[in-house]
Amino acid sequence: MKVLKFGGTSVANAQNIERVKDIVSGMGREQLIVVVSAMGGITDLLLTMASRTSRQDVAYKAVLKEIEDRHLQAIRELLPVGSQSAALSKVKSELNVLETLAEGSYLIGEITPKLSDKIVSFGELFSSFIISEYFRSEKLDTSFKDSRELLKTNETYGRAAVNFERTFANCHTFFEHSKSQIHVLPGFIASSENGNSTTLGRGGSDYTAAVVAAAIEAEELQIWTDVSGMYTANPKIVKQAMAIPHISYEEA
Repeated sequence: MKVLKFGGTSVANAQNIERVKDIVSGMGREQLIVVVSAMGGITDLLLTMASRTSRQDVAYKAVLKEIEDRHLQAIRELLPVGSQSAALSKVKSELNVLETLAEGSYLIGEITPKLSDKIVSFGELFSSFIISEYFRSEKLDTSFKDSRELLKTNETYGRAAVNFERTFANCHTFFEHSKSQIHVLPGFIASSENGNSTTLGRGGSDYTAAVVAAAIEAEELQIWTDVSGMYTANPKIVKQAMAIPHISYEEA
């Protein structure tokens, strides 16, 4: 079994998600776990919305609308008309939950770390659900699994520590009995022993993929990205930075 992780820019819109499907379908019939981030920019939008609600800034509603529009547009572009209704209904229902959480924060003028983790978790939940529905519409043998049911952590919100014993046991049991060829999981999110949503910190989707790969002793973990490779320096800062054609694990 292989684990493939796709970051936010790789699933930022319908066109990029179609490319992800082509990569996954090109893997043949072997069992795959596909871990995905939130659509590019959505996590930042969720954090912006939470910040505005904590300041009782009614402009949070515009951010919520942007989040809604991007996900509904992705569904309409990816799924055939006959399959859109159920997916739209599911996402709209979850958006109503998100709106309720935002309204609560707005009314009290406060955002706690616990509530922030709950709000920000919607990004990965939306993207993974939409991607799994799209894969199914393309006749791929796909199931969706909420990572919060597998990854167990403490309650250090924003950067929770994984309980590896519980997590490894959960992953082993689930994947041993699952019959699907492809499993789509949201990265970044987990849950505490009490069932509260937690997050693993920024960049947590890579960590999710690594934890799951270790838990099942995966044949391979692939981190897919849309950049040219590893550079001699940060190309956003150093204009002369060049992609390194070959690098050892130790050097990296």
